[in-house]
Amino acid sequence: MTSPLASDETPAVRCVGLRRRFGDTVAVDGLDLEVRRGEVFGLLGPNGAGKTTTIRMITTLLPAPVGAIQVLGRDVARHRTAVRRLIGYVPQQLSADGTLTGRENVTLFARLYDLPRATRTAQVNAVLEEMNLSEVADRPAKTYSGGMVRRLELAQALVSSPQLLILDEPTVGLDPVARDGVWDRIDAIRAATGMTVLVTTHAMQEADEHCERVALMHRGRIRAEGSPGELKGAIGPGATLDDVFRHHTGNALTGENENGGMRDVAAARRTARRVG
Repeated sequence: MTSPLASDETPAVRCVGLRRRFGDTVAVDGLDLEVRRGEVFGLLGPNGAGKTTTIRMITTLLPAPVGAIQVLGRDVARHRTAVRRLIGYVPQQLSADGTLTGRENVTLFARLYDLPRATRTAQVNAVLEEMNLSEVADRPAKTYSGGMVRRLELAQALVSSPQLLILDEPTVGLDPVARDGVWDRIDAIRAATGMTVLVTTHAMQEADEHCERVALMHRGRIRAEGSPGELKGAIGPGATLDDVFRHHTGNALTGENENGGMRDVAAARRTARRVG
């Protein structure tokens, strides 16, 4: 008999009444959110909106003092280990070790995910190939470009074949060509496997192109939710997602367009964390 937790009707992520504060600062304020299985869902908003805090609670890295979270039917508070095995997570902060080769970085994550030794090497090779990193796999990661570093981090997250891939600002610090390369691979893997993708970003054009549904977050709350087309259509002809956000929050959004290698990517993400 099929477990009800495996049902296609079970949301990939369900958050109810989430609240989280840091001292006097309310980071997440009564958030309700549902991500359907198999979709690409964008959690959008400016730095400081509460996106990263929400993601950290979903991935079990932060407790949720108020509210409840389920991932593929598992209660995050009660089944942290089981939930972690279902998730691949690419955080804002640099997760690759520049002193290790690309292959060594991915192999380390394969060991952390406790992949069987008999299949570990084959799985590492497969994700390196998927990320177009096979030819540079034995070079130190510190020699990689910014786009290559992000693809390496995707390989790390995907080596365990997760059912839910969570990406926190996946293209911050990358130029447009590198951004497209990262998204090409995310879209291809999702199309091939049916994996659910939850992405946080304040790059509205990126969300418009790749997300089936989005939620606009501001000051810890969801202000609007729907498909990009629905949200733009509600504003008027020719509207963009930037226009949608300004309509609901009164604020403008900013983005990054930076080039460089591993050091530049790390610096860009440190800045993003400080301000959001």
